[in-house]
Amino acid sequence: MFILGISAYYHDSAACIVYNDEIIAAAHEERFSRKKQDAGFPHNAVKYCLNEAGLNISDITAVVYYEKPFLKFERLLESYYHFAPFGLVSFIKSIPVWIREKLFIKDELYSQLKKIGPFDKKNLKLYFSEHHLSHAASAYYPSGFGSAAILTLDGMGEWASASIAHGKEGNIKIIKELHYPNSL
Repeated sequence: MFILGISAYYHDSAACIVYNDEIIAAAHEERFSRKKQDAGFPHNAVKYCLNEAGLNISDITAVVYYEKPFLKFERLLESYYHFAPFGLVSFIKSIPVWIREKLFIKDELYSQLKKIGPFDKKNLKLYFSEHHLSHAASAYYPSGFGSAAILTLDGMGEWASASIAHGKEGNIKIIKELHYPNSL
């Protein structure tokens, strides 16, 4: 099973292809675009990964996106509600962008992938992973350890800003999370 991982529309967009738990290719878009912390869809990184793997987009079984947009949107709405009216200007600027570009990202991802090459939408599954689980998986799976303690520290995911997890026999279990607004 060939899996394409994508990070985009925030900062440091990137792509990675995994086959049976082995990383085949990975790249940041900024290496091709020459834009530091490029946030756009990683067209060039995806093309590079496909080329390195000797694949076409139609050969990919699944695409995994690094966060769950609806959970993140829920956090944004609750944050604006709790800090109202002080965040009104920020709310007015960000919510239309979220609704237009980020909330319904599934169609956007399929549209951008079509620019890379043809594929049958029925055969290309699209999955969304929680942000900190994405970080944990990127550390645990290539580590080679059967069992590992996993600590993630990040500015923010959907709700979590830090997590403690246990990786064991190919599975990751989140044990504890530090939630917004608390963050290192």
